[in-house]
Amino acid sequence: MFKSLIFILTLFSLTACIFETRSSEAIPQPSQQLILATTTSTYDSGLLDELIPLYQDETGIEVKIISVGSGQALAMAESGEADVLLVHAPSEEENLEKEGIVINRHRVMHNDYVLLGPTTDPAETKDSSIEDALISIIESDAPFYSRADDSGTHLKELELWKDTGITTFPDAYQETGQGMGNTLRITAEKNGYTLTDRGTFLYLQDSLDPLGILVQGDESLENIYHVMQVHPDQSDQINTEAAETFINFFIRKDIQLLIKSYGFEEWGEPLFFPYLVD
Repeated sequence: MFKSLIFILTLFSLTACIFETRSSEAIPQPSQQLILATTTSTYDSGLLDELIPLYQDETGIEVKIISVGSGQALAMAESGEADVLLVHAPSEEENLEKEGIVINRHRVMHNDYVLLGPTTDPAETKDSSIEDALISIIESDAPFYSRADDSGTHLKELELWKDTGITTFPDAYQETGQGMGNTLRITAEKNGYTLTDRGTFLYLQDSLDPLGILVQGDESLENIYHVMQVHPDQSDQINTEAAETFINFFIRKDIQLLIKSYGFEEWGEPLFFPYLVD
């Protein structure tokens, strides 16, 4: 009787252990999450739709994308609300790097800014310099739509206006306060002019009639993107390890080659040019 009781208790104990093991195996463990703050121009180009799934499949790390202007993304770094940034505001990035707020910063790709306007070009800007084109837009009282959102594109626009010497603007100069995609749609609806990165325009151009590229190629229109991680001292919630894996992923040669080829098949030209491959 005593031996039978011992046997039953032992069997029950083993069964409980097996059940507990199987139950713990059946409960999915929460995956790591990486918060990426990036620009609306990068997001609207569709590039991240190609790259982020590859990163997630490789690492098992879920990426939460926050699409904002570069200024807002950099502010998220200061407040420790993001793990990694992909932005295009070099001078502002350098300031944060000097302060130690962002680290491990790499120049990863570039494209250029272009001036868009209706193909009828009422301000007669086509093929002129960017400074002359902006002056013509103001002098002709043609509508111009600015993002006015502290983004990298907005900061570049302000820099270009400063170069023209123009300090006051007519009512035809409108501020959308929105991202690149929405600003482009508003500009197309209103037959206006705007400054955009080439990649977002190419990605959305089928829905932007009657806009076309009128000014391009000026050296001052280069658009440089950097990837960087937020210093762990900014918040105890920073996922430093995941941020490092994301940086290493983005600068890897095979990923840089994907960036180099992205868009070529559909638009006949790449939307971005990587720095780290020939």
